[in-house]
Amino acid sequence: MKRKILTAVAGALPMVIMAQGATDLYQLSQTELRGTARFMSMGGAFGALGGDLSTLNQNPAGIGVYRGSEIGVTLDIDIQGSKFTPNQGQSSTMSQTKVACNDFGYVGTTQLFNDIMPTFSWGASYSRRVSFDRVYSGYVSSIGTSLSNYAAYMSQDYAPSELLGTTGSDGYDPFNNPDIPWLSALAYNTYLINEVGGQYNGLFKNGSAGDAAVNVRQRGSVDEYSINFGGNFANTVYWGLGFGITDLNFTSDTYYDEQIADARIPNADATGVATGNAAFGLGNHENVSGTGFNFKFGLIFKPINELRIGFAVHTPTYYSLTYNRNAWVDYNLQSPDFNPQAQTGYAYTNNDDKPYDYTGYGNWNANLNTPWRLVASIAGVIGGRGIISMDYEYNAYQNMSVGDSWGKFEDVSADVHSYYKASNTLRIGAEYRLTPQWSLRAGYSIKSSPVQTDAYDNRDYIYTSGTNPSYTFDNTIQYITCGLGWRYKGFYADAAYVHKHRESRWSAFTNFNGVTPPEATITDNNNHIVLSVGYKF
Repeated sequence: MKRKILTAVAGALPMVIMAQGATDLYQLSQTELRGTARFMSMGGAFGALGGDLSTLNQNPAGIGVYRGSEIGVTLDIDIQGSKFTPNQGQSSTMSQTKVACNDFGYVGTTQLFNDIMPTFSWGASYSRRVSFDRVYSGYVSSIGTSLSNYAAYMSQDYAPSELLGTTGSDGYDPFNNPDIPWLSALAYNTYLINEVGGQYNGLFKNGSAGDAAVNVRQRGSVDEYSINFGGNFANTVYWGLGFGITDLNFTSDTYYDEQIADARIPNADATGVATGNAAFGLGNHENVSGTGFNFKFGLIFKPINELRIGFAVHTPTYYSLTYNRNAWVDYNLQSPDFNPQAQTGYAYTNNDDKPYDYTGYGNWNANLNTPWRLVASIAGVIGGRGIISMDYEYNAYQNMSVGDSWGKFEDVSADVHSYYKASNTLRIGAEYRLTPQWSLRAGYSIKSSPVQTDAYDNRDYIYTSGTNPSYTFDNTIQYITCGLGWRYKGFYADAAYVHKHRESRWSAFTNFNGVTPPEATITDNNNHIVLSVGYKF
């Protein structure tokens, strides 16, 4: 039997299975603590304070606090470290350093000489809201099952003729069939799954033993360009309205491989199975890019000089995105008689002298809506020299959605509700003015996990999209921050140190038939050095 993968021509396919799954929606909808050095050094607890360029993206009412104009720019040095700790095997670490212009903007203020509305302000800013940069790699020993077994499990409802790619310009291509999962077609055409007696079998069987490894590199960002307007009423109520245009670009390269001894592989004529050794790798490349927009509205109420109360609401960011994916498998199945090269007719095409099959590129468009966000804040001014502030933020991750011009993908929305819940973020910040020129700052932020317990613990069946069945779920995220500020006339310079700690659960694929897949804990410890300079006039 000759099996052949043909190039996918998926641009016109409106199939949900190619769109982002629920786990992908969170990847693109997450938020981070980013902004000016002053903002970050106080843990981002600025919702009731205002008067900082970063408030344009948090509580737009902060622009109403301005009495004059400002221009500023921020540099962020991000030193990243990731530790991969598998459920079986030794831990491994990877690191990288990224430098970016995190924020720059301008605020202009005009005096209206009116007791009811003394000032009116407008502003424009660029901010890097999220960085997707992340690398991790690791090795899982003594796996109890194989990715091929998972592929066989999810393929039972499809006939071999539906999965089999054929040759020739008029040949059948399973990747152009909207009802066929890409992973099933790719696994069948590379002999990772084989049919015996009307059932598909994976490579792993009783008596098999194997190891797995994964290497992931993600990069990209969400950048926001904001335009804000605001003012104040009687120096007591401050208001602001913001409009944001976002630019999203996310790229992920993932390579997962297994080596299995005493595996169940095809026999000599590929019509049954035999016992031998197996090694294969699954590679996935994905790029998501596009633009979106959102609106923000906020208020700050100052009943007395020592107390400020803030509130802000953020609409979802409404994205129009383009997705591009491709995948490949290199494989080496060894038994006394089976020869994959002879069966496929392929020449060996990579450095490991293994047969290699490739899906080709699939691309399609979709619309993504991120969660609503609500921010409530309170701040106190102590003796004219100290500030203590606190924010609470609610992110409705269970309301993320994806669709196309025909409407929302209801099955993905159901998965979102099953896997995700609202996340709660608490931010606390403090500042003390040592002298008229120098200030000390510190802060702390904690964001609760947005993942339902059953999903995080792999007790729920997790549906993924495309040919990459792996996924990560975030646990609690914490920031510890501190900083120093200097002022001289209209000039200022601020510095901040920000430590971010995040733990995530990685799974090679979902739990099926009660079998635990290769799993690991990923611990990210990122250290930011943030520098801001500007001028107030």
